[in-house]
Amino acid sequence: MSAPTLGSTPARCLATALTASASALALTACGVIDGAGASGNSASPTKGDDITVGLLLPDKDTARFEAFDHPVFKKEVAALTHGEGKVVYANAEAGQDKQSQQFQEMVSEKVDIIVVDALDARAIAPDVQKAKDAGIPVIAYDRLAQGPIDAYVSHDNELVGEVQARAIVEALGSKAATSKIVMMNGDPADTNYAKYKEGAHSELKGKVQIAEEYDTDKWSPTVAEATMKKAIQIVGVGDIAAVYAANDGLAGAVIKALREAGVTRIPPVTGQDANLDAVQRVVSGEQYMTVYKPFLEEATRAAEMAVYKVQGRDIQFDALTQDSVDSPTEKEIPTMLVPVVSLTKDNIKDTVIADGVYTVKDICTPTYAADCAAIGLK
Repeated sequence: MSAPTLGSTPARCLATALTASASALALTACGVIDGAGASGNSASPTKGDDITVGLLLPDKDTARFEAFDHPVFKKEVAALTHGEGKVVYANAEAGQDKQSQQFQEMVSEKVDIIVVDALDARAIAPDVQKAKDAGIPVIAYDRLAQGPIDAYVSHDNELVGEVQARAIVEALGSKAATSKIVMMNGDPADTNYAKYKEGAHSELKGKVQIAEEYDTDKWSPTVAEATMKKAIQIVGVGDIAAVYAANDGLAGAVIKALREAGVTRIPPVTGQDANLDAVQRVVSGEQYMTVYKPFLEEATRAAEMAVYKVQGRDIQFDALTQDSVDSPTEKEIPTMLVPVVSLTKDNIKDTVIADGVYTVKDICTPTYAADCAAIGLK
């Protein structure tokens, strides 16, 4: 997958947004949405508001999909179509065969467009081709799928790995060069896996000692916990200075394994997705950080792209997809990349709370009340 051209206007806007805000306001200021880039109207829509959008999400272990992505996507489609548009939803529950079946059912039902977060980027390609043959556009969501997809919306996934790894190096400080870390990567079948890993390695190389490194089938916390126990035996529980965990599910499993090994002070552990339990672990100090990917914005923009594509609103669609990426099968896929933010104790108010993902009450349950008070979260 190629990165967006850094000299382009949208890429520069995204770089600015990364340092400015986790909200949609930064993108608005760049004229990508609701601004100069989207001004004017395209020709009359080729379809009305009575459209059907298929949404396929990959699993239920990642809390955001059921709690946020699906309901936000559904709400935005309804808003854009004056309540007439319908979302047909399916979750693969980490089963590739199940996702393929769900995809084919949507093609058979002749939905107007399919938005898919592919469990396996390569395996989904024949299904994408069937949709193309049936005249149904496909938008890849969160993970870049292979096959003739029409657009892609996600985050700068290499940057995700960089942000995670940078947090580890900063946490270790002057001891980094002599510190041993364990890397708990995600599922190689996930198209984002290589980008996370590449970004992390670019920041860790020559700065720390990677004692053990593992991949995690299907992003399974159960697999990660067993693997971490193996790492503890090999490296020694007292010699693990930090753990790179590619997402929050893996982070939780890693921390559980360390606790069961008798560790009372957890070394820095990274994460990704800003799941509620992970944010609470950040508050308590069990988890050092998580990468907050503004998925509310991602889901909203994906819904907009789907509706605009079906209705033939080319100007609005093009305004959202001003970057491009390559997949192993397609070149210059119209793309929107949403900025990411390193979430720590210091910026919880400015990220997930400010964006309305969680309230203080959600985070600061009785178990975490004292920890919340200690960082001024009330």
